[in-house]
Amino acid sequence: MRLPVKKLKLLSTVYLLGCVAVAHATDIGVVGLFPGKAILVVDGAPPKTYNVGSNIASDVKLIDADRESATVMINGKRKLLTMGQTVHRSAPSSGSSVVLKAGDRGHFTAPAMINGVSINMLVDTGASLIALPAADAVRLGINYRQGRPGSASTAGGVVPTYLVKLDTVKIGDVELYQVEASIIEQGLSTPLLGMSFLNRMEMRREGDQMTLTKRY
Repeated sequence: MRLPVKKLKLLSTVYLLGCVAVAHATDIGVVGLFPGKAILVVDGAPPKTYNVGSNIASDVKLIDADRESATVMINGKRKLLTMGQTVHRSAPSSGSSVVLKAGDRGHFTAPAMINGVSINMLVDTGASLIALPAADAVRLGINYRQGRPGSASTAGGVVPTYLVKLDTVKIGDVELYQVEASIIEQGLSTPLLGMSFLNRMEMRREGDQMTLTKRY
């Protein structure tokens, strides 16, 4: 439904120009709000309209908007912004690392955060993608059935899968954005940290420890 122009909350031209003047490469300013959309000034560029769900930058996503405020995900953290408010966006760090310790059976597990929600994962270099049971995807707030459908062979036979992109995956100080994952509806009980995450790491194993260092 298209909203009348009069319903749109905008700042004055003077304020818009002021926002552009003071914005710099790490600023996001809110200059317009209405249900499902927000008008933002990003990195000093002219104001642009973003729909909820849009990626504003590689590490920033608009996740909610109404006439009063906009909510953005920045570096895996939610920020609530009201009209005229500006937030500083820190550049994602490179070269970050995390050390994982093997369990009793020699497997490495990782206490991760996906889209800001905690989840324990099993490191699996044999998995081409991060793989999540459907129940975990629901808990993480992922509407996975909007993903690309496919199938996978498991011990129980062929099961449906859905390819999605995760907004953020964070383990310790290592954080990646827009990481591909496969959601599996049956036959998978443990979340797997696969190569869609690991292939962007330098992996070094020493005894019962594995160090993951972010490459890019």
